[in-house]
Amino acid sequence: MNKIAIVGAGSVGATIAYATMIRGVAKQLALYDINRAKVDAEVLDLNHGLQFVPMATLVGSDDISVCADADVVVITAGAKQKPGQTRMELAGSNVELCRSLIPQLLKVAPNALLLLVTNPVDVLTYVVQKLSDLPARRVFGSGTVLDSSRFRFLIARHLNVAVQNVHALIAGEHGDSEIPLWSSATVGVVPLTQWAAPGHSRLTEEDRTRIFDDVRTAAYQIIQGKGATNYAIGLATVQILEAVLYDEQRVLPVSSRLEGYQGISDVCMSVPSIVNRTGVETVLEMPLNDTEREGLKRSADTIRQAIRTLGF
Repeated sequence: MNKIAIVGAGSVGATIAYATMIRGVAKQLALYDINRAKVDAEVLDLNHGLQFVPMATLVGSDDISVCADADVVVITAGAKQKPGQTRMELAGSNVELCRSLIPQLLKVAPNALLLLVTNPVDVLTYVVQKLSDLPARRVFGSGTVLDSSRFRFLIARHLNVAVQNVHALIAGEHGDSEIPLWSSATVGVVPLTQWAAPGHSRLTEEDRTRIFDDVRTAAYQIIQGKGATNYAIGLATVQILEAVLYDEQRVLPVSSRLEGYQGISDVCMSVPSIVNRTGVETVLEMPLNDTEREGLKRSADTIRQAIRTLGF
């Protein structure tokens, strides 16, 4: 029986639980938070909706043993990004949280895959992999799955096509140094660089700049307006969970530790990867032009510098 444990009952953790219930991903769902009143309230509210979703058992507690024997532990706990604050600025306090949390989690769920959602997700994925001493494939982050979804949505809206038919990725950091992979983007089977459907617009250089700026600043816009991003990251995380628990072999731009990838080593960042029941089975080489290759290396340097600053 599949069990998902979610650490953190804040807006992101609760939304992931909600999306998991609606899609019927797991038969057992556990929510852990040090705030007992909050976790009890979220679990009660979610359980009141069980009649309307695929059957599952949902429990919550301020005792970490609620995560026992989970197949996947999703970590969302940590300091929240404030208006105007970068993800990297969250690093210090959230690393300290992981130092105390990870040994406790491994004690109750030693066989679990660890899926990081807490920001800065690339830095924390690296730190947790080091702290846990688990194989790199078992510790990975939500990475740029959400950024890539934002990217596809904006391209689709501009071209007036279904977002499901746009295939385009954001790679590197889930943050300000991320890079758009324009050279390999397609609509259906048509390379974006060759897109010329009558009545469906084209992308100028100015359009590309605007779209990527909107992707990169999306979280800041949402946080400024409502305090947190939660719906899209909830759905993005559930897609990753489905890839794992259903053993889908799905290609997703999750964040995992890279060694010798396009000349990049000893850092966690997002590149297209095959995700299945074992975690990140393999990372895929991708076609890059010179600008993208240099951008990916700069993004790796940014993340690595943050990791070193924290003493890892």
